[in-house]
Amino acid sequence: MNKFIQVLTIAGSDSDGSAGAQADLKTFMSRGVYGMSVLTAAVAGNSYGIHDSINMPASFINSEIKDIKDDFKVSAFKTGMLSDSEIIHTIAEAIKDKPFGYFVLDPVIITKHGAMLLETEAYQTLIDELFPLADLITPNFYEAQKLSGLELNNKEEIVKAAHKLRNLGPKNIMIKGEHSDDSISEVEDYVLLEDGESFWISEPFVKTDHVNGTGDTLSSCIVAELAKGKSMEDAIRIAKTFTYNAIKNEIDVGHKYGPINHFIKDEIQ
Repeated sequence: MNKFIQVLTIAGSDSDGSAGAQADLKTFMSRGVYGMSVLTAAVAGNSYGIHDSINMPASFINSEIKDIKDDFKVSAFKTGMLSDSEIIHTIAEAIKDKPFGYFVLDPVIITKHGAMLLETEAYQTLIDELFPLADLITPNFYEAQKLSGLELNNKEEIVKAAHKLRNLGPKNIMIKGEHSDDSISEVEDYVLLEDGESFWISEPFVKTDHVNGTGDTLSSCIVAELAKGKSMEDAIRIAKTFTYNAIKNEIDVGHKYGPINHFIKDEIQ
């Protein structure tokens, strides 16, 4: 019998399969690990947009986590969209004893176009209760702006922002580069590691409307690689390349803003 490395996503369900837990689970499978999910919300949407949503009761989320704890050996996990303070607090209480190994927090606060997703109370609860538990956070450009209070007009400010974010508690920081401007040639991210080492990592910018789930895919790929025993730096580098390849090799799904391609034959080791 094959024994699989087990990982977990704590995230919302996206009905069109392009993002959220669905993107995470596809990434886990692509990277050769067994994925499980704790659903925090469900979204009704398609390639045109999101049209309805509902949060899972906190008691149900707690039951989901308990059942995973009681049966499985999870080596790494991530969180995605966490809608309100009660949900965030429930998850923080359930994972504070470190039951699931490495914790990658994708702080779904602001969209890649700059729209705020969390209300003020939930935003602060996320920082206060989950950031100190995280081994890595992966904010996008706009989230890093808000979290740091800096404009991020140059590389020096981005480096300064990463240090400010680490003061909030996470061990490692990955600030994803801005990619809302079609004139750019590369998307460049900055990584600050726990030991003080840092590096920039980039891939060519791909002009496409098929970018739904890129942040989910990046963070869940990091989870998969950490669970397999890769170092934090190697896991991040693999995830950056995997996500770029998934964007570059477009698939024709949906009529407007489509998903990236998790079916790529990726040889990254």
